[in-house]
Amino acid sequence: MSLLTRVVAASVLALAAAPVAATAASALPPPAPSVSDSRDQLADLTVGAEDNAGYDRSLFTHWITITTGCDTRETVIKRDGSGVVVDSACKATKGSWTSVYDGVTTTDPSTFDIDHVVPLAEAWGSGASGWTSTERKEFANDLTRPQLIAVSASSNRSKGDQDPAEWQPTSAGWRCEYVREWINVKYYWDLEVDSAEKAAVEDMLDTDC
Repeated sequence: MSLLTRVVAASVLALAAAPVAATAASALPPPAPSVSDSRDQLADLTVGAEDNAGYDRSLFTHWITITTGCDTRETVIKRDGSGVVVDSACKATKGSWTSVYDGVTTTDPSTFDIDHVVPLAEAWGSGASGWTSTERKEFANDLTRPQLIAVSASSNRSKGDQDPAEWQPTSAGWRCEYVREWINVKYYWDLEVDSAEKAAVEDMLDTDC
């Protein structure tokens, strides 16, 4: 092997092993529609009783590969952090994160979960039970709508599968964004709302926005 070849090969290996700075964080999920548009979307949602019979989390395949070496969780961790650096395996090695649900901050992303704004069980009981497996996979890994967000594990687990009639972010300043995200996801995916859920969502639009 010539010296030039060895130098080039060594350079390639060094680059592959070096940490990679993530592109500038876009600061949380795609923005939700305006309050006015959210009201219009809510008005279009069908009201029906939620039915979770037959639900199993494994029916919503996640996480999946988004780009080479990066799965959905890793993509959201990169997007939602500040000053994020990732290694060649797409694992965040540096950065800081703030949970908009409760204000918790961390420099250790392993302490954060990726929340489905509209939980998988909620989606199942609101219409996803009739979807194909491909549609459920797309929903569970949806980065185009404001459906996925990195938050503290404690806030995510406190929320569980509850809808806004049962759980709302403790950070009051995020509730308007949260309810608009909820409506937008349900609207895009043509999911129903139950009567208590709709009343809670309407109240949030009136009081938190």
